Amino acid sequence: MKIKLLLFFTFLSYTSIFAQEVSNQEIKEIIKEYRSLHRGPYLKIEWFCDDGTKRDSKDPCPDKIGGIQHASYKPLTIRLQEKNHLFFGDILAYTDKGDFWDYPNQHSRLKQYQLNNYLESVDNGWIMEKAQYYRGSVQSEDEQEWGIDFYNWLLLSNTRIEEDYYLIRQSLKDIPHSGDNQDAQQIRSLSKVIAEENSKFMDARTKIHGQPDKSDIQLVENFMEEHKSDLSEKQQKDLDSLTKAMKNFYAPTDLSYFAEKAKNFPQGSFLRDQLAHLGKQDKDSITQQALIEEAASLMCEIRTELPEVQSTSDQLTALDVSLKLEEIIFKTAPEWQPKTLLEQLDKIYALSLASASAGNVEWWEWNQIDHLLQPQNLNEITIEELNKKLSLARSQVEWSTSMVKAIYGDVVEKYQGFEPKATGFIDDRVRSSLALRLGETVSELGKFIREQSKLSNQVLDLDSQSSFRGLNPGYAFGKLIVVENNSEDLEVSPENIYVFQKPPSDLKPVAGIATVSEGNLVSHVQLLARNLGIPNAVLSPQNLEDLKAYDGQKIFYAVSDQGTIIMKEEDDMSSEEKELFSKDKERDQDKISVPVEKINLDQKTVLNLTEVDAKSSGKICGPKAANLGQLKSMFPENVVNGVVVPFGIFRAHMNLPMPKQQATYWEYLKETFAQAEEMRESNIPESEVQNCQLDRLSLLREAIKNMELKPEFVSNLERGFQNNFGTNIGGTPVFLRSDTNMEDLGSFTGAGLNLTVFNVREREKILNGIKDVWASPYTERSFKWRQQYLNNPENVFPSILIIPSVDVEYSGVMITKGINNNNPDDLTVAFSRGAGGAVDGQSAEAWLLDLDGEDLLLSPARETFYNRLPANGGLDKKSTAFNTSILNKTNKEKIKALAKNIRKTIPEKTEASNTGPYDVELGFLNNKLWLFQIRPFVENKNAKSSTYLQSISPEVDTKKSINLQSTI
Repeated sequence: MKIKLLLFFTFLSYTSIFAQEVSNQEIKEIIKEYRSLHRGPYLKIEWFCDDGTKRDSKDPCPDKIGGIQHASYKPLTIRLQEKNHLFFGDILAYTDKGDFWDYPNQHSRLKQYQLNNYLESVDNGWIMEKAQYYRGSVQSEDEQEWGIDFYNWLLLSNTRIEEDYYLIRQSLKDIPHSGDNQDAQQIRSLSKVIAEENSKFMDARTKIHGQPDKSDIQLVENFMEEHKSDLSEKQQKDLDSLTKAMKNFYAPTDLSYFAEKAKNFPQGSFLRDQLAHLGKQDKDSITQQALIEEAASLMCEIRTELPEVQSTSDQLTALDVSLKLEEIIFKTAPEWQPKTLLEQLDKIYALSLASASAGNVEWWEWNQIDHLLQPQNLNEITIEELNKKLSLARSQVEWSTSMVKAIYGDVVEKYQGFEPKATGFIDDRVRSSLALRLGETVSELGKFIREQSKLSNQVLDLDSQSSFRGLNPGYAFGKLIVVENNSEDLEVSPENIYVFQKPPSDLKPVAGIATVSEGNLVSHVQLLARNLGIPNAVLSPQNLEDLKAYDGQKIFYAVSDQGTIIMKEEDDMSSEEKELFSKDKERDQDKISVPVEKINLDQKTVLNLTEVDAKSSGKICGPKAANLGQLKSMFPENVVNGVVVPFGIFRAHMNLPMPKQQATYWEYLKETFAQAEEMRESNIPESEVQNCQLDRLSLLREAIKNMELKPEFVSNLERGFQNNFGTNIGGTPVFLRSDTNMEDLGSFTGAGLNLTVFNVREREKILNGIKDVWASPYTERSFKWRQQYLNNPENVFPSILIIPSVDVEYSGVMITKGINNNNPDDLTVAFSRGAGGAVDGQSAEAWLLDLDGEDLLLSPARETFYNRLPANGGLDKKSTAFNTSILNKTNKEKIKALAKNIRKTIPEKTEASNTGPYDVELGFLNNKLWLFQIRPFVENKNAKSSTYLQSISPEVDTKKSINLQSTI
């Protein structure tokens, strides 16, 4: 029966995938089938001869030709490679090195090889469950030889080393080349497997994964003794293997290894001398501090000098030595227990240096931070200076974590569709890296500073409380929802508090948020949260894991202006906290109204951008066009020409009869909101009222998208294109930007709520895009934000700003104040490569620019893919490495000059009270600065002035000095 089923499935698979991608559901079935087969993904054992021919397993290649023996792939395995770019059971021997490096696909095949190794280690062989015992399928000596050849080929290129140092170094842990064992990986894998089979082992597993050290050996032995009567034969065997792996891993370091490796490098070279020095030391007399600091220094030397090492074989040896040094630091770090504050800072610096040398951050990134993290030769340090050290150290942990996600996220996401256990791979890489040890040490410093400052987070009963960092002040009460995986398609509720790995770019209203991946300070999500007083914080991956225990429970959540965080269960709320959400306390009092009294709907022809200025905002058009028109008059060389479609043209089209309705579009819209008010007066639940509104708005939105544009408007628009762009409609690629009267109202920002049509060129697409932009205020997301914060959300009038596309190399946002330090004299900028940078939540390169002092890198970019704007319209996806910064020195100087000019001239040209801060969108092409938007930067004053929020973050004397010899 089983054979019949297999034949049927094989037939079904062949017919369905021969000409197309295999679906995730089919791949799940393939994996299930492979697991049950003795040969798994393989067909049979064959000889692969050096002349390209193949022979039967019993017919070896002639000696004069030569060859190797291993398994061949099933046709279905090959189809997955060809149609889905999926590589299961990859055999390295005889694999083309370039194909395996897989440069055109962001090294997907290599990364899949690593991910497959992980899945096999944590899931009983995964697809190789039976095939791992298929004798002769893989020859270890051939795999080793191929691995050495692969690295000798790969390391020939210094460009590869510089662009992909982290990936190359990580791959050494998986690709056979040196015969080294993988005890650390085995420890994590076995402890996970044992805990899944025996829940009583979960506490031990949590300790081994979260805070591993050599005491875990005794922990496991105690468990075995205590539960020996309950253990199955397999569990006993796995526990024995785990104990053995731990004893091997935590065995005293044999430093003579380094003396032996030193002989590989040229006589008199610094690296040879330093390795020889370490190798001669007595492992029993060297202190943990000295060992870690020397190992970190050597790792730094290897990364710095690697491109200059003469032979690829020596480069490979150097990288293997670096891995050995990392292993020593990882297992020695818990034994170094600093006694003083100075020693704690020394440990943080050593671990940060080692982590950077391991490739967890790019070398240029580390060079921005290195001198700031180095302990200084002082007797005392202020709390303010100590907090800066903490922030810098914490950034190294966050940047390292984001590096793992950026490099492996694409492959893990691909596998998640058919293998959920792939999710654990990124966590495994983080926990096996020095970022784990650095994070532990930074948390200890954070705890010390909070004690000295009499500040403390109170986040339920979680460990590592100092890993939480507040972004936006506010408070919320609601159900806690922990979202571990992809959040883009998640349906959120305004009543809930969400914890995300990364928030969706089109987030609908929520009560509160916390994220592992901050994205960047000036994304639309962050700006909305800051503007609307939604509490928002950053936390560590371990914090997210710990919060799963409270998923679905109602909690109180608050973030102060100073970044203090409180999260507690409903039963633990104080009377003051409960009063914040009492029914008689109308939070709706903060709602605002869209001003419509000054709107001019008589302007029914398009305008040139030069015909509008700041005074036009809310009258003829929205603030995007009005303010850009103002900028055009001030900076004519840095602002493109543009066409403005005013409110009046939209309103004129809304007066047309709506198909299938006995009303115009406008009358239907008014009736939608009138009907909602009648339902509320009849005490119908608000959820039903909102659903009714959304249903009607959905019909309206689709009708607007399909309406006929007035011929006189199209003719008028044609003239606008000729006047401003020198072409007919369709002759130049343009952006269509929604520009409503609800944006930038002083206490409400509509950042990112409505549609922008990117780089569209075809005439029909431009005309349809205009209707799409008009329809976008009636999407569910836009409506829900407006409904929650505006008194009259029906009075939204969209104008449209049409500007030609500028194919900028990088773009982003400038805020004319320091967001992190609240300094009005500083600048906060965030940039991503390509067009549309930093606004949609990308992990952008962010800087704090000091007009008179040193610029500070707040976060590096961690987005592999970005958009460029081809002349024929649409978007081209490009990819990048992270080994160079986005902004150069010239760019930063131009941004500073622009900010200085804007601060001076905007109040002069508009209103004296319009003093900022400002939110400016801009980009660079060939180092020329282009301006795309300026708007007020709006923060929630109520959240900042809340008596309760002030009470949980008392004033701190930041100038208080602390002796560096203080006990930690």
